[in-house]
Amino acid sequence: MKTKHICRFCGNELTSTFIDLGVSPLANSYLRKEQLHRMEPFYPLHSYVCDKCFLVQLPSFQSSENIFSDYAYFSSYSESWLKHAKDYSDLIVERFGFDSGSRVIEIASNDGYLLQYFKEKGISVLGIEPAKNVAQAALDAGIPTVIKFFGVQTATNLSLDSGHADLLIGNNVLAHVPDINDFVRGMKIILKPQGIITMEFPHLMHLMEENQFDTIYHEHFSYFSFLSVENIFSNHGLTIFEVDELPTHGGSLRIYACHSDNSFQTVSRNISRLRDIEKVKGLTHLEFYGTFTEKVKETKRKILKFLIDAKQAEKTIAGYGAPAKGNTLLNYCGIRSDFIDYTVDCSPHKQGLYLPGTHIPVYHPDRIQETKPDYLVILPWNLKEEIMEQMAHIRDWGGKFVVFIPEVRIL
Repeated sequence: MKTKHICRFCGNELTSTFIDLGVSPLANSYLRKEQLHRMEPFYPLHSYVCDKCFLVQLPSFQSSENIFSDYAYFSSYSESWLKHAKDYSDLIVERFGFDSGSRVIEIASNDGYLLQYFKEKGISVLGIEPAKNVAQAALDAGIPTVIKFFGVQTATNLSLDSGHADLLIGNNVLAHVPDINDFVRGMKIILKPQGIITMEFPHLMHLMEENQFDTIYHEHFSYFSFLSVENIFSNHGLTIFEVDELPTHGGSLRIYACHSDNSFQTVSRNISRLRDIEKVKGLTHLEFYGTFTEKVKETKRKILKFLIDAKQAEKTIAGYGAPAKGNTLLNYCGIRSDFIDYTVDCSPHKQGLYLPGTHIPVYHPDRIQETKPDYLVILPWNLKEEIMEQMAHIRDWGGKFVVFIPEVRIL
C-alpha cells in the first residue's frame, strides 16, 4: 500500500514531485573509521510540492531528535558568516534601537556566533539550541543557552521563566522544522507585543534558478518561496512588514515580522514587489515546479563527464569542505573516492571522519599543500570567494578550482 504524505502546513495530500534525488544518508551523519563496515541507513530524498499552498517539502523520515541532538556544523568556522552576523547585529540595533533594556532571543543559536555581537553591545541575550555539543560551545563562550527544541511548549515555558523577546531571530532554522505550525505559533507566544522577528532562509526561487539541488537534504524539511512563508506567518497572526534579499547561501531572504495587531510597523513596498515577481515567474502554478527535474539530471551528467574526463587524463582531484550540501550532491551523482581522493575542512569536528554514503575521508586543509591536486572541488560553493582566497596557493603548482553548482565551472 502506497504511503500517503501530508503537507506539513495545510494538511493537503502531497502527490506532485518537485525533485526525486533517490536515496541518501542523513547529510550530517559523518562516520568514524570503525563505522565504515557497518550498515548505513539511507532514506528517500524525494521532495514534493503541495498543489494547494505550494510549499516544497520533504516527508519526515527521521525525527529532529535523531538529526540534531548531536550536530557537526559549527557556525563560527566561517569567516564570511561571522562577518554576516556582525553586520546584521549592527544594522538591526541601529534600525530598531535595541539597547541594554532589550532582550534578544535566537532560535537555533548554534555556538553563539551571532549572539556574541549583541552581548558585546550590552544587550541581554538568550540562545535556544537543541544540539547539546554545539550548545556547550556557546555556553563555554559565555552565551546563555537553553538546550531545547523550539515550539509552543518551549516558548510558553521560557516566556514564564525568563520573559519575552524584543527581537526574536532565526537564521537558517525555518527549513529545519518538521512541525512548522507549532514552530510559528511558538514564535508568536514568545514575542513581546511590539517585538520584531527576523528570519533568514534560502529562497526557493533562487534554488530553482541557480540549480541548487544540493541544498535539498533530510535536515531541510521545507523550502520556502516568499509567498509560502507569508501565507504561513499570516495564518498564525504574524505580519511580514519588510523583506531583504541577501546573497548568502546562494540567495536568501531575510523577513521582518511582527504581531498582526502591531500598528507601529508599516508594510514596505518590497513586500508587494517580491510577491509580484514570484507570481510572474510562475510560483503559483504547479507546472512551474515540474521543470526542475530535467535541469538537475542534465547537471548530474555534466558533473560526471567532467570527472571522467579528468580521471582519464590522469588528473588528481580533491575536495574542499565537508558541508551537508556536498553530501547530497556526491551521493546523488554516485561520486566516491574513485573520483575525489579526499576532502578537507577547517572544522576540527569533521577532520578524521568520513563523508556519509560516499566514505570520502576528511582531512585538515594542510593536506592540499602536501598532495598538490590538479583540481580542488569547492563543495560549499556559497563560500567559494572565501575559500579561493584561503587556498590561492594551489595556483603555484597549476592547481585549479572547480564548482559544480549551478553548473560545472573551472575557476
